[in-house]
Amino acid sequence: MGKPYGRSYVLITGATTGIGYELAKLYASDGNNLILVARDEQRLRGVKEELSLYSIKVYTIALDLSEDNSCEKVLDFVDKKNISVDILINNAGLGSFGYISEIEMEKELKLIDVNIRALTELTKTFLPIMIEHGEGAIMNVASTAAFCAGPKMAVYYASKAYVLNFTEALHEEVKNSEIKISCLCPGPVKTSFQEKSGIKKSEGAKNTLMSAKDVAEIAYKDFRKGKVIIIPGFKNKLIVTLNKFIPRSLSRKIILMMNKG
Repeated sequence: MGKPYGRSYVLITGATTGIGYELAKLYASDGNNLILVARDEQRLRGVKEELSLYSIKVYTIALDLSEDNSCEKVLDFVDKKNISVDILINNAGLGSFGYISEIEMEKELKLIDVNIRALTELTKTFLPIMIEHGEGAIMNVASTAAFCAGPKMAVYYASKAYVLNFTEALHEEVKNSEIKISCLCPGPVKTSFQEKSGIKKSEGAKNTLMSAKDVAEIAYKDFRKGKVIIIPGFKNKLIVTLNKFIPRSLSRKIILMMNKG
């Protein structure tokens, strides 16, 4: 992408914490106007106040992307403000932890709504506009979980596999245009995601996780370069590479053992 699109708007979902928040700061510091989407209205106000110090325009949309018509509300907001989304970052995501038979149906369906449905709807909403304008960029956030099956996190791993495959296919469809498509696949990150998903890790294990800031900085740089699959961190790249050379039957056993703690 090279130079940022001047005063263009960057729409980031899940923008008040973790990777989304760190990406918002990077785009703000580079002079991009922002549209921030998240559930917590109070946190959105705080982030807006912070990032407005960069002398950019910041719009916020307090919205639960698991709810029906949530993506239509985003488009309605953009239309009413008569603004353009030139960069879309589908960062919002939910996790779940436990055996499939024991996790509440509502929790799994909400995960699917955010991780898959909302991401797909927002992409399909803004991509045609980008094509019409002749430029744009979309980054979908998956995970290293996208590369294997995940017993005790089955729906989450499957949702991220969808994101990776969907994004790669989208890249091929538009690669002869000026639209850049990337998929960010971080490993576990030091955010509230682990706790919210019910994942318990030792303090020692937590200390080995990458920070959201480090992940965002790598993602920002590689996304601007147009890299299709972005895997931050040497350890994560190694894990993904090694996974290609072991039988899937062994891979899923290893994941189950790790998730059993």
